[in-house]
Amino acid sequence: MFALRSLAFKSVPFLGKSQLVTSGLHTSASWSGAKVAVVLSGCGVYDGTEIHEASAILVHLSRGGAEVQMYAPDVSQMHVIDHGKGAPVENESRNVLSESARIARGNITDLAKLSVGDHDAIIFPGGFGAAKNLSTFAVDGPDCKINADVERVLKDFHKAGKPIGLCCISPVLAAKLLPGVEVTVGHEEEKGGKWPYAGTAGAIKALGAKHIIKEVTEAHVDQKNKVVTSPAFMCETQLHLIFDGIGAMVTNVLKLSGK
Repeated sequence: MFALRSLAFKSVPFLGKSQLVTSGLHTSASWSGAKVAVVLSGCGVYDGTEIHEASAILVHLSRGGAEVQMYAPDVSQMHVIDHGKGAPVENESRNVLSESARIARGNITDLAKLSVGDHDAIIFPGGFGAAKNLSTFAVDGPDCKINADVERVLKDFHKAGKPIGLCCISPVLAAKLLPGVEVTVGHEEEKGGKWPYAGTAGAIKALGAKHIIKEVTEAHVDQKNKVVTSPAFMCETQLHLIFDGIGAMVTNVLKLSGK
């Protein structure tokens, strides 16, 4: 696994090594009627959305009684990764919206059409697409640029006081755009390989955000900014623990939505 990861990360210097809050046990609580936008970044961990994270978010939103609409930007991917080899594919290009439609089972909308007035909350799964397609963080680190529609919707939801959920690497989007925001990507040291992307915490601090150390089953809630984050696959651990941490994130996003 680490061999594949090292190949896939040859062109992503700022994702070398790091980590992403409140325990995520299953809940029967329902926030029926909450309308939640989920923003995807392609399909596949190394060049798009982390599929397990997207699925976990959708399961927890369904359990919470939320109404979901998925979005993605209509742009080309930074590159295409052969997920079996962990290496870029030469002379191949894919569209982020078209690839995201695989996860959404075709029910997806161009991010350019997302209006904050149509939703009560917004959630961004992780995967390297957040750092490659929604931003240039994978290459440029703290000096990264954010996709124009991603920037627009994040700032619009923040200005409207509507909750924002982000997991895995995607909290860097909030760190870049929302001054002083509190986020987590887990731990700040690798701890023997358990947190292989711990360096991301340093980049988050360099952006002027505050990094909060959390375990993989937890989520951090920035009450002031209504931003909720969880480590997810920033941690090398069992899938059900990642699922529980994402559940904690989703539960808190729905609570903050007030629905």
